[in-house]
Amino acid sequence: MNLEISTPALLFPAITLLLLAYTNRFLAVATLIRSLYKRYEESGHDSIIKGQIKNLRLRLFLIRNMQAFGILSFLLTVLCMFLLFQESLDIASYTFGASLISLLISLILSLIEIQISTKALDLELKNMEA
Repeated sequence: MNLEISTPALLFPAITLLLLAYTNRFLAVATLIRSLYKRYEESGHDSIIKGQIKNLRLRLFLIRNMQAFGILSFLLTVLCMFLLFQESLDIASYTFGASLISLLISLILSLIEIQISTKALDLELKNMEA
């Protein structure tokens, strides 16, 4: 494969938008945690709220790792461009591959977090129907 400096540069807008979406998810979960904590303190330590908080703790863990792998992908992309600029083509190719793998891991974690979020919302809907 012939890797040019413009190839890794194509990932910049995608990774930036992805990190923005991850930050929005983090802020939404943080707001939920704060409101649930307040309800938990007021309700006398309701067990349903405990379950929701446990779910949010897992989601927070996943979002933190999504962000970490997204940032790692971004850093590796920048490093790849620097290596291409220095004409270290072999190392640049491996660095670009590592960047893609990091981005893939980030996306997989995002998919898992979305699945957990959807299940939590489905439980809330079932609870309201009962």
